[in-house]
Amino acid sequence: MAEHTVIGWDIGGAHVKACLLQQGRVVDVAQWACPLWQGTDHLERALQSARERWPAAAQARHAVTMTGEMVDLFEHREEGVQRIASLLCETLAPSSPVQFFAGDARWCSRDRVAELWEHIASANWLATALHAARELGGTQREGVLVDIGSTTTDIIAFKAGRVLTQARSDVQRLATGELVYQGVVRTPLCALAQQIPWRGQPLNVMNEYFATVADVYRLTGELNPAHDLYPSADNAPKDLPATRKRLARMIGLDARDASDADWLVFAHSWRAAQVAELSRQLRRVMAMHALPADAVVVSAGCGDFLVNDLLTHANGKARTSRSYGIDLARLSPHAAPDTSTWAQVCAPSVAVAMLLDMELR
Repeated sequence: MAEHTVIGWDIGGAHVKACLLQQGRVVDVAQWACPLWQGTDHLERALQSARERWPAAAQARHAVTMTGEMVDLFEHREEGVQRIASLLCETLAPSSPVQFFAGDARWCSRDRVAELWEHIASANWLATALHAARELGGTQREGVLVDIGSTTTDIIAFKAGRVLTQARSDVQRLATGELVYQGVVRTPLCALAQQIPWRGQPLNVMNEYFATVADVYRLTGELNPAHDLYPSADNAPKDLPATRKRLARMIGLDARDASDADWLVFAHSWRAAQVAELSRQLRRVMAMHALPADAVVVSAGCGDFLVNDLLTHANGKARTSRSYGIDLARLSPHAAPDTSTWAQVCAPSVAVAMLLDMELR
């Protein structure tokens, strides 16, 4: 069984996501908080947790993608890629081969990481989009991946089994709108809007780290607590009274200054601001690649609950999207019932595992 086991890794700056693949099927998917900017010991602990969860890791093949090289622990991204690669190889490779996803350069082992670091850096979005494009296939099948995570959103067009964008680096994708630095957990709330309505009056927003976007979706009831792994902005509890207090600070008020219903309306105003911005970027990407209005949409990430509203806002009509975790990740019949949910949240780790498995076969 070991020779047919692949573990896919997505090493982020805030989370480690991993997928256990056996016989080409997803058996399990998991996520661990990993504040890498505080030190590589956090990554070491996440890897240890994965080994404890999956004893098969000792003999598995490993497929790795990463974004963690961006954290300010490292002097520059090249150093980050090489240090993360070295740690993974030292931890996983004594008995298991480790392959790094290098985008257009395909796969590489440790001895080529220094040469290909720019291809390896922040390529997880490309793995997900490429896998989605291949799974959907078809010479005329056009679509767009919308992966809304805890911190960022990727909007990536594809057609006929290939990814359409020529952008590869983060800076290039920031220029095209294919990378939007907004998510549904860690994003500072003041990043969503400079003005926000309150009781019918537009107010300037306090540009302070009083709240995060998680407070909005905690109050609306849309954020799964299992995806909310980081402390609140004030390190206070995440219950509803504390959440309302943080939201109130954004406009210089206290939670007691309004009713619970008022604060829920306020949360929905922030939600609407985020949906409007992500919809604007989706329209931009679809126009740039001349995608038709009925192009298939593949949703992924812990913020997938926004996608249908995003599509309605972008296109003027509701349209059902395809779920990466349900429709594209090939689940084992032995997988736990919630595996599709975690495959949705941790899509890049599933994608690199699937892509390497396809390569090996």
